[in-house]
Amino acid sequence: MTHVPEFKELIAQTKFSAVHLEMRDMYTPQGAVYVDWKAGRPIEYDRHGDWVKLVGAAVGRGINWRRARIVSEPVTDFIQYEYETTTIVNEPCGEAVRWLPRRLASDLLLPGNDYWVFDNRLVRFTHFAGDGSYGPHELTDDPAIVKACADAFEAVWERAVDHKDYQPVR
Repeated sequence: MTHVPEFKELIAQTKFSAVHLEMRDMYTPQGAVYVDWKAGRPIEYDRHGDWVKLVGAAVGRGINWRRARIVSEPVTDFIQYEYETTTIVNEPCGEAVRWLPRRLASDLLLPGNDYWVFDNRLVRFTHFAGDGSYGPHELTDDPAIVKACADAFEAVWERAVDHKDYQPVR
């Protein structure tokens, strides 16, 4: 597939599940909310308004929205920020989030990039630059790749710790 629709379009077409696997320790280092957090300003739910509306609407129509994060420990500042954001934004808007320390993922076979799986029929890979800035997205409906990504996500999910029970090691 060559055309990669906007994320909100993919979610609008999703009927029952959206799962996301994150495996990096740094994302978007110049993001405004992260920069503010680093400067000591509190995370505000309202600053994530578009995301909150998107997730809330999808969950409201029955989408099972799950996110799993594989993280190095001790965690980076960015992962600590994500942990705090999860409590304030992701979970309240309907996402289920789990954390897996990287040392517990060594025997799992994982794709080389972060990705979303929509309805076990479509995968959207996100490519990042080394500094965590966004690169291009790639979309596939290849059944073998979709199955591999869905299976990898489920293996991580099964082993990961629910957000309410996870304490980042600093």
